[in-house]
Amino acid sequence: MSEYPSAERLMAGPLGQWLQSQVAIRDTAREKSNSRAWTVAIIGLPLFAFVFILAPFQFELLAFLGFAAATGGWYWSQGPKRDAIKQVKTGINEAIADALGLIYKHDVDGSSGFDLAKRFDMLPGYDRASFEDSWSGNYSGHAFTLHEAHLEEQRGSGKNKRWVTVFQGSIIRIGFARKFYGTTLVSRAGTHRKMLGFGGRKDHVSFDGTRLDLVDMVHPDFEGTFDVYSTDQVEARYIVHPLYIEHLIAIEKIFSGEDICSLFHGGELVITLNCGNMFESGSIDASDDHRKVALTIDQFARLADLAQSLQQQAR
Repeated sequence: MSEYPSAERLMAGPLGQWLQSQVAIRDTAREKSNSRAWTVAIIGLPLFAFVFILAPFQFELLAFLGFAAATGGWYWSQGPKRDAIKQVKTGINEAIADALGLIYKHDVDGSSGFDLAKRFDMLPGYDRASFEDSWSGNYSGHAFTLHEAHLEEQRGSGKNKRWVTVFQGSIIRIGFARKFYGTTLVSRAGTHRKMLGFGGRKDHVSFDGTRLDLVDMVHPDFEGTFDVYSTDQVEARYIVHPLYIEHLIAIEKIFSGEDICSLFHGGELVITLNCGNMFESGSIDASDDHRKVALTIDQFARLADLAQSLQQQAR
């Protein structure tokens, strides 16, 4: 596994000096946000009371408008703090990535790994997507990309319309030294079922014209845990074995994730894990910087090392 920088070493170098320069900026941002919050309260509350008493609207509509106005006002008031936190987060994560020989970008537009995951149904259906926290470069001798995706689906109608998160986690792509002869998909057992989800597992699945057949994995460790579909039965049995499955389960447990999937395609391994939002190293409180740096290093190290172990265990 790779060696990772310690929070102490990073904080003792240029990162620590830069964070010190951000203390005054964060203090100013906090003051601006507090001032905006008071402005919202002083203007908004009397205005809402006036409308509530005199306006000829139904109570439900007034309550909805009041909630929307309060939410918008609070979001506006916290703008300076959000900007300061994002700036600190980006600086910290860039320093960590630089120490690893990687490139970090806060804002991204997806990736080829995400496109493959979407193509092979490794992600749930969604209506809007956002991406952040991209780490890319050469990791332990292999092309490597990791970024987070937040997928949401719009549900309900009329006043009950709302956005619901269906996936928030990591998309990882690791290059192999060799290309695979076939395409192999490993997903949680029962992901692909017959008859609208009420039947047994499908004998085959098709994605964008590519048919993958269910692989009969005779080892009992696969029973009720993962299903394997592939265009090459022999290769699938060779690269996906009990120890590989153990590593998949380990990743889920360590990150309290769910619905982990992996795909062997071309010369790449793609992994999706619904594990929530990570790498949030920025804080408005400068005294929390060291803890945040250490936590982010630990999150990246554990996820990247476990992903690399999958690459190594795939024979």
